[in-house]
Amino acid sequence: LRGGGTRGQVVMDAIKTVLAGAVGIRRKSAHDSARVRPLHIVIVAVVFVLLFILGIRTLVYFVTS
Repeated sequence: LRGGGTRGQVVMDAIKTVLAGAVGIRRKSAHDSARVRPLHIVIVAVVFVLLFILGIRTLVYFVTS
């Protein structure tokens, strides 16, 4: 993950970007300061969607059983 910062910082910026996009809030200053590549966003977004679907599926399983 080469995005101009440390590996942990790049991953955290990607996670923050995806979560802010999921909620629908994002400041322009946060967008300008994030150093992530589109591939990072895609990977984190796919993982987020899979975890979200798995979480909803698990919740429905427990509620209906």
